Amino acid sequence: MPSTESRRDAIREILARFPVETQEGLRRHLAARGIRAAQATLSRDMAALGVQRLARPGGGRYVVDGDGGLLPIEPVRRLVDSVETNGALVVVRTKASAASTVARALDEAQLKGVMGTLAGDDTIFVAPAVARGGQALARQLRRLLGKGSA
Repeated sequence: MPSTESRRDAIREILARFPVETQEGLRRHLAARGIRAAQATLSRDMAALGVQRLARPGGGRYVVDGDGGLLPIEPVRRLVDSVETNGALVVVRTKASAASTVARALDEAQLKGVMGTLAGDDTIFVAPAVARGGQALARQLRRLLGKGSA
């Protein structure tokens, strides 16, 4: 049985990746990950995470933090495994299925020196704003994401 924290991390990731419209839809996404949760548990988790339902054309969807899905950097730190660079591009490796969540947090943070991100399943390419800015950006991201100086 997953811990409350890991279940809530999964909820945050799912809501960042998929347009979930109902609690039943969220339960199906969790079940696909092997996480079972009662409706009352989901309601408590969603309240604790600050999940809100946004009205959108064609239907609503749940978002985290009630601000259109903005994700602060601090909660996603534990989803990051490593930060590497070749000098021109920075690669951030994450837990499985967490790359879009982490990339969104980086984008929303509007970090100086970041032109943009491109996320796969567990890998993010971070483009520096200046040519050959990969080393400095990698150092900045390592500090920010708590990944030392590797």
